[in-house]
Amino acid sequence: MSKHFTTSTARAQFADLVNRAEYAGERTVVHRRKKPVAAIVPIEDLELIERYEDELDLRLVKKARREKTIPWEKVKKELGL
Repeated sequence: MSKHFTTSTARAQFADLVNRAEYAGERTVVHRRKKPVAAIVPIEDLELIERYEDELDLRLVKKARREKTIPWEKVKKELGL
């Protein structure tokens, strides 16, 4: 479960929050006016998110390649280029 801090509290405790992410694996959500705006997470969490994004991008590229392509000349003509 993530801990929640206001931006001012997170700013005052930033070094401690980073240490808790690094050494205890804690996740912290930072709020501004009761709206979540950022998170401090262990680097392993970020690496996992980035791997997932890369895999999703790869799947989308493969899907796009399977779809019918439109000749560039036709696209230019339709767009008036």
